[in-house]
Amino acid sequence: MSSTPTTASEGRPSTPGDPTASPAQPVRSVGDLVRAAVSGWLGTALEFMDFQLYSLAAALVFSQVFFASSDPGMAVIGAMATYGVGYVARPVGAWYFGRMGDRIGRKKVLFYTIVLMGTATTLIGVLPTYSQVGLLAPALLVLLRLLQGFGAGAEISGAGVMLSEYAPVKRRGLVASLVALGTNCGTLFASAIWAVLLVVVTEQQLLDWAWRIPFIASALVMVFAVWVRLNLKESPVFEARDDVVDGEAVGHEEIAAGEAPSEAAEFKQAPSLTVKSVAVAFLLRFGQAGNSGMIQTYL
Repeated sequence: MSSTPTTASEGRPSTPGDPTASPAQPVRSVGDLVRAAVSGWLGTALEFMDFQLYSLAAALVFSQVFFASSDPGMAVIGAMATYGVGYVARPVGAWYFGRMGDRIGRKKVLFYTIVLMGTATTLIGVLPTYSQVGLLAPALLVLLRLLQGFGAGAEISGAGVMLSEYAPVKRRGLVASLVALGTNCGTLFASAIWAVLLVVVTEQQLLDWAWRIPFIASALVMVFAVWVRLNLKESPVFEARDDVVDGEAVGHEEIAAGEAPSEAAEFKQAPSLTVKSVAVAFLLRFGQAGNSGMIQTYL
């Protein structure tokens, strides 16, 4: 077998780290790409649905359900603060699961994020209230919000990476952008659920039990998304990497220490990101998602 792989399109030698190269890349069918697209859309829709469900609940009922205060304004601030902790956890989750995805593969990480995010959202729907357990209620709510945000931090970016690595080289941006469709779908679906509830139940029923329905019902979306992701194949780009052996990447240190499998070849280290580039990307995303979240919650 030749030691110099070539690209499928041009037959020229490729090198590790070359984004246009596809040495011995596994073949993926159109059906595989469709499943990956549906998986990414579902996960992103669930992510934004979860956050919108919570933002509306925090604005409408959580100040009365989970926070007891003689000052209604302070109760609202407490409810919205728990909304904020989910955003604090997101970049931490993105960093953690991003590193994990480079090591163990995209499919496994997307399975972990959807289960973590969806389970945390569903459990919010079965939490005891302040009147039942006191301060334990808001404490558990904050914990679930942290877990929800931790899982959501890598969802849209992980799904975008998965789709771009499935797509043809010259269509990666276009195909990866399909993930963004889930953002509006999730937000609109969550808003529609709350709109229906506000019409069909009384205010007291909403405070007593009806607020739980959207969170518990989100489990249906999670189960379907999990089923789709369990039937996904791993990203062909990840599988074709020189440093991936038996579905897991090995590092230079392991190779040098003789701890890596013998099949592992030396690979070119990817250029390190600068602090400036990460900060710029973070602030660009903050300007878009931050404004969106504030406007939707305020309305």
